[in-house]
Parts: sequence; structure tokens; C-alpha cells
Amino acid sequence: MGSLAAISSPPPLSSYLVAAASAAGSFSGRRGGQGSSRVRFRPAAPVAYMERNPNSLAGFASRVIGSLPVVGLLARIFNDEGGVGDDLIDFAEFRRLIGKECSITDSRAFIEFQDRRGRAGDPFYVLLCCWLAAVGAGLLKSEEILEGVARLRISNDIEFEEETFLAAMKAAKEKRKKLKASAPEIPMEVRVEKALEAIYVCCFGKDPIEEEDMRLLCVMLNAVFPSVGKSVVENIVNFTSNQVAEGKRTSFSELKPLSKEAVQRQMKDLELLRQRSHKSS
Repeated sequence: MGSLAAISSPPPLSSYLVAAASAAGSFSGRRGGQGSSRVRFRPAAPVAYMERNPNSLAGFASRVIGSLPVVGLLARIFNDEGGVGDDLIDFAEFRRLIGKECSITDSRAFIEFQDRRGRAGDPFYVLLCCWLAAVGAGLLKSEEILEGVARLRISNDIEFEEETFLAAMKAAKEKRKKLKASAPEIPMEVRVEKALEAIYVCCFGKDPIEEEDMRLLCVMLNAVFPSVGKSVVENIVNFTSNQVAEGKRTSFSELKPLSKEAVQRQMKDLELLRQRSHKSS
């Protein structure tokens, strides 16, 4: 992986995200898979992390493959981008998927955004917001997403927030399955709006969106949602920026307490960190 300090010619985001996703997979017991660091960008519809139409041929084929014990297992092992059968795309798989499609220009935008916003502008934070909009829209309430990313801005505990969100998405999907309810069709433009709203809460807090921030946001959102189109993304970013400047967008600062299950999970994580710290010392 190239040095992130080389701003004049930054490494492709693919090498940064794929390596990190593989490391996260090996740490948490997920499948690791090796992703190519070659720069590739195909402006196709990002259907890989969308909920498939159950009546479509692709949706039917995916369900069949995922339901076959041996074939489904092999498909999940060799497909490092997830989404086999009815599986949800987790955050590591989402990063890997997006990272493989990023160009040098996209990579530079993520790095420059972090330079401008500091820790709150970490590429992983931006991508977490995009993942919640891309995968979680229809499963998570907007309030849940904004509460989580607001917590992340303060706690810097991205692993905890990822696990909390993924557990909530799985629970919502299971509930929908029991009720035999169909997945809502949420347009990609709406997902972009939700992603930008989460990015603003997480990365800006109450700060205004400056012109250079707008440019970088357009590049990053286009990298994640290429099928929406640059002009549509620019309109969404401009509209949000104007709302913030005119004071029409209410800042999201009030945090609700975590559920009992979430607190217990966080305490277990802290205990594991303490045990590792004692062993290393």
C-alpha cells in the first residue's frame, strides 16, 4: 500500500480500503479475500449492495445459489463483496466493493476531505454514512442513523457503531421476513440524500459546508453512487449546503441513550481491550 502522505499522487483508495477491509475481516472472523489494488472505475448501477427485486431473474438466481448448502457456501467464500443469496452487505464488504471501483481522483477527494475535517472526516466515517444509506435505507429509521453517526463523531468507536447498526438491520430484516412484507423501493437519489445528511452530522457537526467541501462531497458521493449522475449529486449537495447556510437545517446534537443490549455489547468490548492490554504488558 502506498504512502498516504504522497498528496501529489495519492494511492488509489482501493488499496487503502481493500487492505483495511481484509484486516477487519481477519480480526472479526469474517472472510478476508484479497482485493485488487488496480484502479478501476465503471460507472454502472451499484446494484451489488442494493436489495434485489425478488421477482427479477437476478434476485431469483441469487436466492437459489444462496440456499444451496455447498454451492452457497462456496459462493460466500469466493465472493469477497458479499450479498450472496439474501445476505446483507456488511461494512467491510461495502468498503471492499467501493474501494475496487475508486479512481485516483476519488482517492484524492477522500484524503483531502480528511485533511480539511480532521478525525471526523476519516474516509471510514464517510463510507459508514454511505453504507447506512445504501444498505440500511428501508431497514433503519433516519433518527437511528443520525443518532449513531453523531455518537461516532464523539466516541470514535466505529467498530461498535458498525456492529450496532448491523444488528439493527438484521433484526429489521428478520421482522420483515416474519411479517412477509416486501422491501420498500427507495430511489438511489433518496439514498444519496440520506448519506449526505449522515455525513453532515458526523463530519461537520454544526459547521457550514464550504465551497471546497462541496466539491469533495460531490466527488465522494459520485464514487459511491455512480448511477445517480453527477448533476443530480451536485444539486443535492448544493441544496443541503444552502439549507445549512440559511439555518433551515436543524442540527442534530441530542443523543438518546443506548439500548441495554448495546451497552452490554460495548462493555464486553471494553473488557476484551483491557484483557489484551494486560496480556501485552
